Parts: sequence; structure tokens; C-alpha cells
Amino acid sequence: MGLPVAASASPPVAELFASEHEGLRRLARLLTGSDAMAEDLVQEAFVRLQASPTRPANPGGYLRTVLVNLCRDHLRREARARHRAVAVPLVQAPPEVDETWAAVCRLPFRQRAAVVLRYYQDLPEAEIANLLDCRPGTVKSSLSRALAKLRKELSP
Repeated sequence: MGLPVAASASPPVAELFASEHEGLRRLARLLTGSDAMAEDLVQEAFVRLQASPTRPANPGGYLRTVLVNLCRDHLRREARARHRAVAVPLVQAPPEVDETWAAVCRLPFRQRAAVVLRYYQDLPEAEIANLLDCRPGTVKSSLSRALAKLRKELSP
């Protein structure tokens, strides 16, 4: 992330919201699969930035890190709830979602996050490692495993 600096060195939250909101919402949508949840999690990330006692040197990176962690927590809670509930699908995927995206959604969180951050957000492996709080080698192996699973699942 970066070293905290005085609030005056960072752009105001309103400017940051205007410049980062859409990209963060798209990232959260790709990780959670829900537009409504994506919007809620992006709002929560901005609330946490605003409530932070010090401003990070890289507020955009801070927001992405917080957002990825919020998405991970949401998916964990959702998985626990699904595990306890009867296995009846309550929500159907939108018809425009193709089989490739459905396969990406079935990947474990770290692999799914690595694929989304690398190929949808076009982030370098080092930044993905920072966001997922792991080493760059772990990102590479997660991407490799994810692509192998996708190839196997999607091959005729």
C-alpha cells in the first residue's frame, strides 16, 4: 500500500470517488457476481477510507485492497450460508452470462480473483500479489491453475 501522508497531499474523497468508483464497481461485480453487492462493497470501501485516521499515499490502491478483502469476506459468508442452507438455487444467472464466465465463477476465490485482476483489470502480477496479500509466485501459480481448470472444463 504506501506510507500514510497528510490528507492535503491526497485528492479529496469526492474527486477520488468520481475517478475510481466505476472501476471499483466493475472489479467488485466481477468478483461477487452481483451488481447490488458490488455497489454496497464499493460504498463500504469508501466509508473505510473516509474513516481512516490517516490518508494512504496511494488511495486508489488502498481502495482496491479493501475492496478485494470485502469481496473475499462476502463470498466466505455466502459460502457458509449456502453450506448450511438446502442446495436449492434461489437466483438464476442472467441469460447473457456465457459458459466461460460461469466457469470463472466456479473457480476458488484466489484463482478467480487472480484471473479477474489480471485479465479483466489488466493489473501486473506484483500488484495482484499486493492486493491478495500473497507472493508474486503464488499469483503465477494461481493463474496457471485457473487457466488449466478453465481449459479442461471448456474444451470440447
